[in-house]
Amino acid sequence: MIKFHFTFDKNKNSQDLKKKLLKRYQNNSAKMSDVIVVAGGDGYMLNSLKKYLKYKKPFYGINCGTYGFLMNRYLSKNLEKKIIKAKKTVINPLQILSCNSKIHKKILIAVNEISLFRQTKQTASLKLEVGNKTIIKKLIGDGVLISTPAGSTAYNLSLHGPILSLNSGKLAITPISPFRPRRWKGKIISNTVKIKLTNLDPKKRPVAAVADNIEIRNIKSLIVKTNKNINLTLLHDKERSLVKRIKIEQLRRNFN
Repeated sequence: MIKFHFTFDKNKNSQDLKKKLLKRYQNNSAKMSDVIVVAGGDGYMLNSLKKYLKYKKPFYGINCGTYGFLMNRYLSKNLEKKIIKAKKTVINPLQILSCNSKIHKKILIAVNEISLFRQTKQTASLKLEVGNKTIIKKLIGDGVLISTPAGSTAYNLSLHGPILSLNSGKLAITPISPFRPRRWKGKIISNTVKIKLTNLDPKKRPVAAVADNIEIRNIKSLIVKTNKNINLTLLHDKERSLVKRIKIEQLRRNFN
């Protein structure tokens, strides 16, 4: 018998599901569980992936939010059967080393994306380096976003960034409302290289970094890389696997 650890968001759908599931199943500790079941939306799943990262357990999401790209359909029946048959997807998150204007350093993890965005009415002025090469000496605009394949259909897609196949081994760098160079559309790079973003004018043009849904302000520089030592396992119903959902989004883009 599968041992579950359940975590529920505070919205009504999640709390209704909580009453149903906890009548049928025991809620074990995360450490002693076989699977962590997350009831909520994509944002709550991203928080849960980071919160329970240390336990190295697979995650099965049940959508109680809006879109739920990372989640499975809302249900309360046949949970054990669905999890046994679920398709596994292993993803590696981004690791970000941030340095702010006071030289304070912090390490963040991002499953979907890291964005660097202007903090005031002033446009951002950023230098972009990939590996040992300077790609953009001065990017002037609202900011820039770096996306994993798993996150390429989220904020990145809204910015008209590329949709990356889950096994592509790539990252997408997408500008946010670029003013100069005006026609720069971004770049697809290997997930084996480091990316460095530097704020060229932190006093006049402060910027904030957002790793999924965690924000740090007054950023001076960021170093971003894929952490292949962290393996996050997501479980999805066979007919709605993450690979299939990304392929559907790619097809939709091609036909639009």
